Formats: sequence, C-alpha cells, structure tokens
Amino acid sequence: MERQQGEVKADRLERPDPLCDSEREMIKDTWAKVYQNCDDVGVAILIRLFVNFPSSKQYFSQFQQVEDPEELERSAQLRKHAHRVMNAINTLVENLHDGDKTVSVLKLLGKAHALRHKVEPVYFKILTGVILEVLVKDFPDYITPEVAGAWTKLLDAVYWHVTGVYEEVGWASSSAV
Repeated sequence: MERQQGEVKADRLERPDPLCDSEREMIKDTWAKVYQNCDDVGVAILIRLFVNFPSSKQYFSQFQQVEDPEELERSAQLRKHAHRVMNAINTLVENLHDGDKTVSVLKLLGKAHALRHKVEPVYFKILTGVILEVLVKDFPDYITPEVAGAWTKLLDAVYWHVTGVYEEVGWASSSAV
C-alpha cells in the first residue's frame, strides 16, 4: 500500500452526484433507526473492519495484538472510538441539507487522519464498505436496495471529500521515504 505524494490524485474518482431530496430523507429515516443502537452498531462496524481487514489495526496501538473479536467487543477503548465514529456519521446525516457544514466536518476528519494519525486514505474506502455491510446485515427491514443505493452515494461522497483533503495537505504515505 505504499503511496507517494500525488498518488491520491491519480486514484481520485470523479465527484459523486449530489444526493437528491428523497435520498437525503431515506438516509435520515434509516439513520434514526440505526442511531438508536449507536454504541452496538459502532462496535459491530469496527470489529468487522478489524476482523476482515486486520491491517487496519496498525493505526490502533491498543488493538494491534488483539485477535479475539469478543475481546475487542469488551474493550472500553474500542467502544469509545466506535462512539466517535457513530457521532461523526450522525453529524453528517444531521447536516445533509448543509453542504458547507458537511464539507467542514469531512475536512476536519480528513486532516486529523492524514496529518495526526497517518492513516492511508484507502482505509476510508474500506471503512465505508464495512459501514454499508453492517447496515445491510443488521437492519435488513430498513436498508432496501434503494436505501442502500442512497447510502452508497453518501459514503462515496465521504470518501471523495476525504481523499480531496489528503490531496490538499500534500499527503505522503507514512511508509514513503
């Protein structure tokens, strides 16, 4: 996964189409149901991420050596980070009508993960896929194919904006020398 400065730009997709009003409403309606189980859903997302993509644990020193999903689930630190992830998603969903606010939130998120945490941007793409998988699996009554399409569009936009922030800050992989 070694990337040199500028490779983010080469991998950057075209800007996703904006969400239409009905897609925003579908996302808000389903999120209201999902967010009722905020902590459990957040934990399920992170555990699925760590189990299916163990390399993602490299950014979490406290979890690097933990292999057992049940042990991860009991971790107060994992629960705390899961809660932050869910609150970030909640902030985005609550502000879907305000493009400036969502871009501002994603800029902060992208800068923190690029500059402070040195997370490879591809992990945002992986995480968005994991989020969608958990939503589809855990909320089949609410996540219809049409709703999943709206969530996919939103999560693609998240990834697009975050990779744009990486490009703005002159991202160079932590593994590049």
